[in-house]
Amino acid sequence: MSKAVKNLMIRDYQERLSGIDDALVISLRGVGAIDNNKMRLDLRKKKVRITVMRNNLAGHAMKGTPLAGLEKLLTGPTALAYGEAGVIDTARAVVEWAKKIEKLELKGAILDGILFEGKKGVEELSKFPTKKEAQSTVVSLILGPARKIMGQVKGPGGKVMGIIKGVEEKLEKGEAIAKIA
Repeated sequence: MSKAVKNLMIRDYQERLSGIDDALVISLRGVGAIDNNKMRLDLRKKKVRITVMRNNLAGHAMKGTPLAGLEKLLTGPTALAYGEAGVIDTARAVVEWAKKIEKLELKGAILDGILFEGKKGVEELSKFPTKKEAQSTVVSLILGPARKIMGQVKGPGGKVMGIIKGVEEKLEKGEAIAKIA
C-alpha cells in the first residue's frame, strides 16, 4: 500500500474518531457472518458503531487523542466499538453479545484515559453507572439531608397549626377553650 493511500486512510480514521473520547476494542475473528450482521444491526439500533481498522494506521490516527491508550490493544484483527450514549452503554451492549457469541473477543476499553484490559476489564466497565445514573445518585445524596431537615422543621409546625385550627373551630362554634396548666 502506498504512503499516499495510508495517509488517506489515517485521515479517514481521524475523521471517524473525532469527538470520541472513549471506546472498546474487540475482535470479530471467527464470528460468522449471520451473527456478525445480527450483532451490528442490534448495536446500530442502540447507536453503537463498529469500525474494523488496520492496527498500525489506527494507532497513528489515535496519537494525541484520548483514545491513544488503546494503541497497545491493537494486535491481531481488531474493531473499534463506540457509541453516542458513551462507552459504558456500549460495553453493556457488547458484553451481552459476547455472552451469545463465543468467538467475540473483548480486548479492552478506555474511559477518561483509564485503560480496562481484556474481557474482565470490559465486563467491569459495563457494571459502572452511566453519566446520567451517577448524576442522579449525586443529586439524591445532596437532596437527602435537606429533605430530612425540612421534615423535621415542618413536623412541629404542622402540630402547632393543627392546635390553632382546633382552637379556631371551637371558637367559631362558641365552645369554651380549656385552660392548659
